[in-house]
Amino acid sequence: MTLHLVGDAEADRLLDSDPFALLTGMLLDQQYPMEAAFAGPHKIAERMGSFDVTTIAEADPDAFTTLCSTPPAVHRYPGAMAKRIQALAQLVVDEYDGDVTRIWTDGDPDGRTVLTRLKALPGFGDQKARIFLALLGKQRGVEPAGWREAAGAYGEPGSRRSIADVVDATTLGEVRAFKKEQKAAAKAAKG
Repeated sequence: MTLHLVGDAEADRLLDSDPFALLTGMLLDQQYPMEAAFAGPHKIAERMGSFDVTTIAEADPDAFTTLCSTPPAVHRYPGAMAKRIQALAQLVVDEYDGDVTRIWTDGDPDGRTVLTRLKALPGFGDQKARIFLALLGKQRGVEPAGWREAAGAYGEPGSRRSIADVVDATTLGEVRAFKKEQKAAAKAAKG
């Protein structure tokens, strides 16, 4: 299955071919439209000439912040996200020898273990980790034992809750509608 998260062929191709780009897109998916967040790695790749985890980890922090802040910026909060992207890259280099796929392959982990590893990443809380686990299972064929249970509601087949369920423009609209409903319900609950 080819990813269709951004709606831009080149940006989606990078996400499809580079697991670290996909992980970085998930990192950026916070207080920012989904497809814009997942387009961030492509913007970085165009500006750096590649999207190499070691190069990103070793980049001068000020220069990398400038690169992320240059319009169009990679995120609404480019400075803070530049630091998080570099922290994520550094962790992947230090803990997984630069191979992000080891998060979900080392030691033949079950879904719960992969979730724990994802939650240990900079910028990944419980919800973001569950969504990314669901994205791996639903669209990348990464299906460790118990992954759906570990992903919770995000792992439900046929759901339209998150980026894990976006496969085209129609499903993007359905996920947006679900998120809008959730925000309205939360606002009404606060009353």
